[in-house]
Amino acid sequence: MKLLLTGSTGFLASALQKKLDDHLVILTSRSYEMENSSRTFRKNISSTEDFSDCLRNVDVVIHTAARVHQINDLAEDPQREFMEANCFGTINLARQAVQAGVKRFIFISSIKVNGEVSHSGKPFSFDDPRMPEDFYGISKAKAEEGLLRIAAETNLEVTIIRPPLVYGPKVKANFAIMLKLASKNVPLPLGSINNKRSFVALDNLVNLIVTCIDHPKAANQIFLVSDDNDVSTSKLFSIMVEAFGKNARLINVSPPFLRLIFKFIGKEEMIDRLCGDLRVDIRHTKNTLDWTPVVSLVDGVKICVASSLSNK
Repeated sequence: MKLLLTGSTGFLASALQKKLDDHLVILTSRSYEMENSSRTFRKNISSTEDFSDCLRNVDVVIHTAARVHQINDLAEDPQREFMEANCFGTINLARQAVQAGVKRFIFISSIKVNGEVSHSGKPFSFDDPRMPEDFYGISKAKAEEGLLRIAAETNLEVTIIRPPLVYGPKVKANFAIMLKLASKNVPLPLGSINNKRSFVALDNLVNLIVTCIDHPKAANQIFLVSDDNDVSTSKLFSIMVEAFGKNARLINVSPPFLRLIFKFIGKEEMIDRLCGDLRVDIRHTKNTLDWTPVVSLVDGVKICVASSLSNK
């Protein structure tokens, strides 16, 4: 089986390459330098790119490449940039995949398609309406809609996977910040936070993607994925600290007061992630594919910690 993987230099695609290397054709951005080979193609995921050369004889496309949220985004029109890369570029790739006779298109979307917060104690489900709130989520939602239309009109099988926050070795952003604080056992005012959030270890997401490559029941489905263990921000931090061999020092500060402080310093978005719920229901994924996470959240965090210690 011949596979085309996009976003080859990314966090997820780099892990996938280790699992699938013997079967891969690799698509990388023009802005990245990679070792030249007959399997490597430098392309931009855009509405005008020609993918015909790299789609030749490909059976399955695994599309991980995306424009993600950027701090201090300097784009003149960020919304247009998100739509071009994540929606129009994806649809262009899929339509050319149809022409090339590709059988299946696996699209790595985002739980942001469902929204930023799961309300009323109810986790997001695979069949909930799309309610994205930012440019990134909107572009992913529109891409999903376009892919499902293509699937309905052609023989291309589409599989959509919506992960929440993905963590693993070399993770970045807020998860990496928490790991650094945990390594120093910094006392944090998280003791009164009792929210619930879903996370997915990189190993679990990679395993699900590999499962979807040839599983007959993965065709034209939407799958949510997580470690199947929703935890509070305070619990997650405690797990991190314990993985470093220490006991977490958490200070009880009421969430409303925390919100007030973060709003005052202009970090209201960050406190929403710290205090808000974002849960996903993966029963449909488990039942349809007879799949379960291969790594627990505790073990996934331990893998991150071991990686961070080995890189010091």
